[in-house]
This record gives sequence, structure tokens and C-alpha cells, in this order.
Amino acid sequence: MDSSSVQESTQQRSLRDRIFNLFRTSSSNDAPGLPARLVATESAAQNEGSAIIYPPREPDARTRLLESYDRGERGRRNYGDHGTFSSRPEQEDIQKWDVSSLQNAGNEERPQLPGEADGHIGPPSDASGYPQGPENIPPLDSSFTSLHMTNHKSLYISYYIPFFNWITQYRWSYIRGDLIAATTIASIYIPMALSLSSNLAHAPPINGLYSFVINPFIYAIFGSSPLLIVGPEAAGSLLTGTIVKSSVGPGPSGEDDEAANAMVVGIATAMAGAMILIAGLTRLGFLDNVLSRPFLRGFITAIGFVIFVDQLIPEVGLTDLAKEVGVSHGTTVDKLVFLIRNIGDCHALTTAVAFGSFAIIMVFRTLKKMLQPRYPQVIYLPDRILVVILSAVLTWHLGWDEKGLEILGPLKQNADGLFTFRWPFQFSQMKHVRAAMSTSFVIALLGFFESSVAAKGLSGEARQEGVQGMPVSANREMVALGLANTVGGCFMALPAFGGYARSKVNASTGARSPMSSIFLSVITLVCIIVLLPYLYYLPKAVLSSMISVVAFSLIEECPHDLAFFIRLRGWTELVLMLLIFVSTIFYSLELGIALGIGLSILILIRHSTQPRIQILGKIAGTTDRFENAELHPESVELIEGALIVKIPEPLTFANTGELKNRLRRLELYGSSRAHPSLPPTRTPEHNKNIIFDVHGVTSIDGSGTQVLYEIVDGYADQGVSVFFCRVATRNVFRMFERSGIVERCGGITHFVHGVDEALRLAESEDQIDI
Repeated sequence: MDSSSVQESTQQRSLRDRIFNLFRTSSSNDAPGLPARLVATESAAQNEGSAIIYPPREPDARTRLLESYDRGERGRRNYGDHGTFSSRPEQEDIQKWDVSSLQNAGNEERPQLPGEADGHIGPPSDASGYPQGPENIPPLDSSFTSLHMTNHKSLYISYYIPFFNWITQYRWSYIRGDLIAATTIASIYIPMALSLSSNLAHAPPINGLYSFVINPFIYAIFGSSPLLIVGPEAAGSLLTGTIVKSSVGPGPSGEDDEAANAMVVGIATAMAGAMILIAGLTRLGFLDNVLSRPFLRGFITAIGFVIFVDQLIPEVGLTDLAKEVGVSHGTTVDKLVFLIRNIGDCHALTTAVAFGSFAIIMVFRTLKKMLQPRYPQVIYLPDRILVVILSAVLTWHLGWDEKGLEILGPLKQNADGLFTFRWPFQFSQMKHVRAAMSTSFVIALLGFFESSVAAKGLSGEARQEGVQGMPVSANREMVALGLANTVGGCFMALPAFGGYARSKVNASTGARSPMSSIFLSVITLVCIIVLLPYLYYLPKAVLSSMISVVAFSLIEECPHDLAFFIRLRGWTELVLMLLIFVSTIFYSLELGIALGIGLSILILIRHSTQPRIQILGKIAGTTDRFENAELHPESVELIEGALIVKIPEPLTFANTGELKNRLRRLELYGSSRAHPSLPPTRTPEHNKNIIFDVHGVTSIDGSGTQVLYEIVDGYADQGVSVFFCRVATRNVFRMFERSGIVERCGGITHFVHGVDEALRLAESEDQIDI
């Protein structure tokens, strides 16, 4: 060995000794004097040039970081690889460390501390397995602290008002794509807005256009999904129409009172917006997971069918006759029967225009789907606006309006002009507010769910260009949609929410930022001011055919879901879909809504209130691995004289009601699936020791703690020993302490780290009793 190597080795040893002496002297308050055995071990190790092995000792705040570099590898090996129900390594094995690891201390990434894989950080200082004292709290990283101390106000403002986030990223190169996308959306959905307002919501057609002026603009400022386009939807418009029909009667001339209808539409929109706004401010964004997919599919399919049947009446020219007979407010079945009985009275020209328009739109729709993969430019083809222009020109040129074809006519505006402000929550309108309460809630819930699905779908697509760094937040989405609809309701606009189809078109036609929504608002405003007079000769049958296309798109997704649930044999989901569909078709939308929400909540409650406790058995040939005895009966062995129960979930008032009964069934039969009428297969001798594996109990409320205390207290009265292993969190252990569970089950010694440790402790106590 050359002199340089010897010198380097000497320097490393000297550095190692200085570091060790520093930490040993700094820890003198905790350990005033080193044991003689430790000094002898250190001297012998230094003489032999080997690593120094220290006996187990609780590290202090200074030495814990250095100790972790060696203990981390051992912690990963022992904790990261053990089975779900395996015991933890002995404490002595965990706390050994050597000085050789100090040479690389600080030069590598911090490894995983022992027990982190199980939710425990640092070495346990008591039987609960948790370090105690404020010195165990790691200091905040300086970079993390500085991040939150620098420009935090601007960061918060940009987060809650995303406009300040994306506007700073905006580039002039984005304008072309945003403008083309907005123009494409306008050409497709402006005629749709007219149809939804006049045919489904029973409001003046211009109110549907208000939804494309106000709502996209406000959402562009507050929304967290940059490419989401909000606007009126078929389901929300139909539900709004039910509110209008039930709240407003015919005017003095016997015709619909459009001013009153528009006011009720504004009330419904503002109420839906206020509800979803309050939900967002109170952080109820999780509500989009409450409604089950079968409920939504069944209800949306029913809405599509209702819309399709409703539009058949104006498409065949039987609107006036339906009003005379009184079928307009009837059920879908009544309308079907009416159509069948009066099929001979259909107006031929109206039927031809409606069915021809429907066929043209469907052909274009199918061709776009077929050609878009090879020719993406076909998405720019404004098929609906072409149908609108062509039908209006033909009606004007051929005089179809004089032959009985109903036309849109002059678009009536409010007496006070465009965009008249009306506060929807006036005291004089409380009657309409009360009538619209329940349906507005459903409008808000369905609209938010559809918007959430669209936003998540768009966020999952990788975008190379456009604004970045705008994570989708359910709560912020609620606030944005709530503000947009509340303000829109003040101007009597239709309810407007995000739609995946038009948002996908927006992204496919070149949109790069929320500026496309702002451009859409401007384009719609220009159309209202300039182009509306040219729609005088637009046939109403064409508007109905456009709505029928939307209804068809709502229905066509149902067969795929039906086939999926049939393949899974999901009979519960299929029955739920059928009940909602049938109740909506044969009775009313309100009954379908109430039934669907009620059944979804009942299924959710039933699922959440079932305790999922398991009986564990030891895997054959091992001493420290335990698995579910019901899932693996062929490979596990039940422990004689002990019942090992795993509780794999948090305990709350909801799922502890049946905990005693399920536990009693395990005591008698060794299985939670056994029928209680059968004779018991286990005797009290089999249950002398009860071991609870509570690693899955990450939280517990007062009711759950009380039930668990009653169970432990009952076992203690019977002379049964109770043990708890793998307590998940410090808060759970504190609840055990405060409730008296720790004391009642025999003290803190009955709280151990593993099932095998509890078995050894139970065996030793049995021997002492003998």
C-alpha cells in the first residue's frame, strides 16, 4: 500500500472518530456515562480496524439522522418485504448500527426509516410503537419554507382565480387556434342552443344564446380546466322545462307567457348555480362520486328517450293537436299512444323537413367519425349551420311557411332590451323558488357530474402546446360553475355546464387556452346583435331534429353499458338501471330522480355499514406469516386456543353496529359466512386468547371506540386475554388509552408489534397461570 493510501485511510479514521466523539459528547445529557462494555468494544474494534457495533440504545434528535443511513437498509429489508400479517423484527436487530456508514453520511438520498412501510416513523419508544417527545419532529426543509414565504399571495390568487395563471402564459401564436375552435363550436352549438331553449326549456330561443355569452366567459376566469366548454345541455334544459310547465300557465291570449317562462328559467338556473357554489365553498367536491354509474346511465338513457318522443310531436306537425288533447304535459307513454292514434293526421311537409334534416345531420355525423382518423380536417365542417342556412333559404324561396310549416319567426326580446338583469330571489318569486328547489338540485348534481367527467377526461390527455400547470380541482370547478350559473340566472339564461363532446371538439380544432371560451362568448354576442334577424324563416322542425340527434346520442351509449354489466353478471346494476328507466318513462322525471338517488344512497349505506373483519390463520411451515383463513383454507392453520381477528378498515358509527354480531359468529363458527342457525363448531377453549390485528384501523371515532371497549370489557369479564397488534396511528392508540381499552385488556404490554409476538406473549401468560 503506498503512502497516499495510508494517509487517506488515516484521515478517514480521524474524521470518523471526531464525528463520533462529537455526537457522543453532545448526547451526554441523555447518557452521562458510557458503559464499560461499550468502551471495550470500541477500543477492540479500533485496534482491529473493523466497524464498531453498538448495542441497542434509543437515539436522540442529533444521532437519529446519522443512524438512519445504516438502519434504513435493514428497515427496508425487514419491513418492506414481510407479509401483510408478518411480525416485525426484533427491536435489537432494528437498533444496531455501525460507524462505517458515517463515511457516506449526507452524500446519498435519505433511505426509508424502519417501520415507515407500516406507517411508523422512527424507533418505537413504548409498546404502542410510536416515538414520543418534540425532539422527534423533523425540522422543515429550508427550501420548502422559503417556497411558502415567497410570493405566496400571488400563488394563492393564481390558484383560486386561474385566469391570472393562464393569461401570463398566453402567446400570440395561440390566437389562431383558439379563434378557429371558438368559431367551430359556435357554428355547431348556437343552433343547438336555440333548439334547447325553445323546444325543451319552453323559454324564448334567445335565452339559450345567453348561456353561450355569459357562462363560458365567467368559466374562463374561474375554471380549472383550460379547454372545457360550458353551455346548455339537453338533460338540464329538459328538467328546466318541467319546472316551467309546472309553474307557469298560459298567458292572457292562451299562448305561453314567454316573459314569465324566462323568469322561471332564470330562477332555476340561479338556484342550481347557488347550490353548486355553496357546495364548492364548503369543499363538497367529492359529491361527484356519490351517484352510481348505473343510476346515471339509466337516468340519462331515460332522458334521451323522453326527449326523442317529445320531439316527435313537433316533427310530425301535431303540436296544436297535442295541446288541445292535453298530452303536452302527459307522460312519455301517453305521448307514444297519442302519436300512434293520430299518425294519419301528420303534416307531410313538416315531417319531410324534420326527417330530412335528421338524416342529413346523422349522415354527416357518421362520415365525420369514419373520416376523422385519416382526415382530421373534417371536424371543421359546420354541418348543423349548413342545415340551418339551407332550410331557411328553401323556406323563404319556396314559401313553405305559407304551406303550414312552422317557422321561428321574429325573435322576441325583453321589453327592456337585451341582457335584462332580474334578481331571481325576489320575495315576490318565492313561490317559484320553492317549486324549483328539488329539480334545481338535480340539475346542479347532474351538470356537475358531467362537467367533472369532461374535465377529468381532458386533463388525462397529454398536450404539447397551450397553457400548462392548471390542475383540475373538483371544489374549484364547483365554484366556477356555480358563479357562472348564478350570474347567468340573473340574466335568465339556461343552466350551462361542461360537455365532453363539445370540449373534445374544442381541443381537436386547435384550442390552446381558455381564450377559446372568451372568443365563443364574443362570437355568440355578435350573432345575437347582428345575425338573429336572418333566422326568421328557420323551420321549427329543423330545431326539433337537432334535439333528436342529441337524444339519440344519449341513448346510443346504453347498449355498451348493458352488455358490460351482463358480461359481469352485475344484476344489481341492471335492475337499478331498469327501475330508473321504467319509472321515468311510465310516470315522471321526478320519480325517476328520487328513486335513483334513493337507491344509490341505500346501496352506499349498505356497503359502508358492513364490517369486514377476517379470521387469520398461520401459513403452514412458517412461524410469522398469517393470512385470511376463509380465502386460503387449504394453506393456513388455525391457532389452537387463540382467535386472531383482522379489522382492515377504519371504525366509525356506520360499520360498528354489526361488529359484535360478526365477531360472535367468528367465535362460534370460525367463519363470518356460516349461517347462525347451524350448531357451533368452536368451544370457549378455542377462544381463550383474542388477538386483534388493527393495522387497517387508521382512524376511529367515538362510537367505534365505545363499541370496541364494550367488546374488550366483555372478554375481560369472561377471563379471555385480549391483545392488540400493529396499531396504525398514534391518534388511534390515544383513543384506546382515553377510553380505557388499554387498561381493560391488561395494560400496555398487551399492545405489540406483530401477531406472532402476541401469540408468544399469550403462551407465556398461559404458562404462568398454570
